[in-house]
This record gives sequence, structure tokens and C-alpha cells, in this order.
Amino acid sequence: MMFKICVVLGLLAAFYTVNGEKLRFDNYRSYEVNIQNEEQLRALQTLEESPNGYYFLESPMRSNMKVSILVPPHKYADFENFTNHLDMESSLKIANFQELIDNERPLKRKREGFDWEDYHTLEEMYAWMDELVEQYPEYLRIESYGESFEKREMKAIILSKQPGNPGIFLESNIHAREWITSATTTWILNQLLTSTDPEVVQLATEYDWYILPVINPDGLHYTKETNRLWRKNRSRQTILCQGVDMNRNFPGHWMEGGASVNPCSDLFAGPSAGSEIETQNVMALLRKYKSQIDFYMSFHSYGQYMLLPYGHQGADYSENYYDWMQIAEAAAQAAVRKHGTQYTFGTTADVLYVASGSSPDWAHGQEGIPIGVTYEFRDTGYYGFVLPATQIIENAEEVLDSLVAWMAKAKELGYFPRRDVVA
Repeated sequence: MMFKICVVLGLLAAFYTVNGEKLRFDNYRSYEVNIQNEEQLRALQTLEESPNGYYFLESPMRSNMKVSILVPPHKYADFENFTNHLDMESSLKIANFQELIDNERPLKRKREGFDWEDYHTLEEMYAWMDELVEQYPEYLRIESYGESFEKREMKAIILSKQPGNPGIFLESNIHAREWITSATTTWILNQLLTSTDPEVVQLATEYDWYILPVINPDGLHYTKETNRLWRKNRSRQTILCQGVDMNRNFPGHWMEGGASVNPCSDLFAGPSAGSEIETQNVMALLRKYKSQIDFYMSFHSYGQYMLLPYGHQGADYSENYYDWMQIAEAAAQAAVRKHGTQYTFGTTADVLYVASGSSPDWAHGQEGIPIGVTYEFRDTGYYGFVLPATQIIENAEEVLDSLVAWMAKAKELGYFPRRDVVA
């Protein structure tokens, strides 16, 4: 059965990307489906495993959740019959999903230079980071921390203005299609370097930043060149199926719910914990600086959540939980002020769904980093992973506002002590 599923998915991928052409979603309709009971959940999970042309933007994980499904033109009637048979609530969100993709980047790099009015390639981000180090050599440096499966360099940029600072480890674009994450990360880095706002200056001065804008470089490249909605990395798993969901691949409660053993699934957790070279590279970099790191952040989209450890099945609360909830509440209150964007906060398992093997859960649970969080950015479903570039700056502004509040509240509660510096 597993082989048959992989064959079907592999043939579909080959059909839509022949001769290197981009996968298109012309006249695919986007439906939001409300899962109300276990029968509906099981039916959707079965459909996702053998989709026959459907494209799930989220995996059905539990009842009482909503998922978005792309339906191709030749499946309109079948989908209506499917939902009617199960008495399943569904609503049409978008009549032609390709139009959403076509309108995602209104400028499409008509301008020169690096800005936040468009989404950039990996190479453009790396070139901009190199320019920053030339401009601010006294407190910026680039660290290459390995290569991806397809031999792309993995780069971090480290900001340190004074010795003894507590450290913030920030990674983004672990899921390839979540372009808003690396765009927001680079905008925040630019603000740390250029803002005159006293609160932002304080963030840049009193904390060291270990920033990894793209930890899935192969996947990001694939979304630019072939399939805009690709999620995983690009490691070869079977003859026809590629990729591991790196945010299900980290050690510590690996494969304890919310992950898949199917190599063709978007939630495939890998053949073993920490199996992926990109995962290993991130782990090695954190461990190198672990004694200096107090806060691990992972940027994702979408849904507008601040997700705290843990996400695995049957997880207990961390001893830090009640502090975290106070901190996240302050951050959510700050995020809403400028543009009205409301974030829900709590543990992954409590407010979203069971998901094991995430990077913040590993960083806190296995490596002892005091605070870990996953941000899920804008929006709540209309644009989803295809957030227009016109919203990059607004999204980044509210995230930075939330981080200012997050750090202030955490410091008030006794986190982020300075280290003694040996002369």
C-alpha cells in the first residue's frame, strides 16, 4: 500500500513538473473544510494519503479543526459528492488559486537592491548578508555551518555588540513554502542594525543574535523554481518521493504523534530522529553556542499563533509553562496594537494539534534552552502560505513589537542574565 501511494504521488509530481516547468494551479478551487467528527477526520486522512489530484494545504490532524484543500477542475463534482456524503461543512475561499500565486509578488523584482517589497531568493539574501558584514564589521559576522542535501551553503549571521550578552537563536524557513518567515527575519535584522527606536536599540545592544534566515535552502529553491507549495527538504527517500518535514525530524519525542512514516507525506518525520543533514547542521550550531543561548525562536506561517513546548502526544507542561504564558500574553498584546493582528498562545498540543519532533521542543526539552517558541505568522487562512509581499513589512512590524514585549516581560521574570566575561 505504501509503495502504491508513493507511486501515485510521484507520477502526479512528474506530470505537473515535466521539462522543469513550474507546477501550476490554474482554476484549482480552495475550499475550507470543517472537521466535526472522527468519521470525517478518517475520510480526509485517507483522501490525503491517496489524493488523486487534490492538494492539502494542511494535514487533517484532529476533529474540531479546519483544513484548506485545493480541488482541480475535473474534481469539482467529486469533491461536492464527497463532502455531501459525509455531511461535511465546506466553503469556497478562492475560485482560482493560481491567481493568488500570480499576485503574490506585484513587483517581481523590477527594482534593484534588497528591500521588503518583494520576496528574495536564497542567493539574494546571502549577498545582502555579506554586504551587511562589510558595512558593520565591528559587530557582525557570517558563519557557515554546513551544506544542505543538494550542497547549498547554510549561513548564519551573528550580531554581538558587547561581551557577556545572553543569546537569541532565531531560525526561519524550515518549511520551504513559508516565504514570509525569512522576509520577516531579514527585516528584523535590518531594524536591529538601523532603528533609532530605543527599545529596538536595546534589543540589538543587550542581546546577541544568532540568525539563520533559511535552514531549508533546497526546499526554498524548489518553491522558487518548481512548486510554490513544497514544504519539506529535498533529500531522496524513495524512487519517486523526496523530502522530510524537518520540523518533525528533531530528536526528543520524535514520532510521538502528529508525524508520518509515509515518505510521500508532507509530515514525513524521516527514517530516524535527526536523520537530515540540515537538521544535524542546525543542531550542531546550537550546541556550539548553547552556553550562551537563552531563547530559541522558530518562525513559521500561518495561523497567528505563539506555540510553546510541547507538542507530542501526552506531553506534560514544562516547569517554565506559567512564566511562558505570562510572557506570551504580553507579546500577543503588543502584536495586536499596530495593525490589529491577534495571536493565540499556548502549547502546540493545547492550541493547535499534536506535533512531535519540532525544533523548539528539542531545544528546550533536550538541550535545556530556557525559552522556546514557534511563531505562526499571518494570516488565518485566506492567503495562507501565499501571503502577498505587500504585507511583509506590516507582518514584520507586529512581530518585532511582540519581541520587544516578550523580552521585557521575560527579563522582568528573571530570564536573560548576563554572563561573566573573562578578560
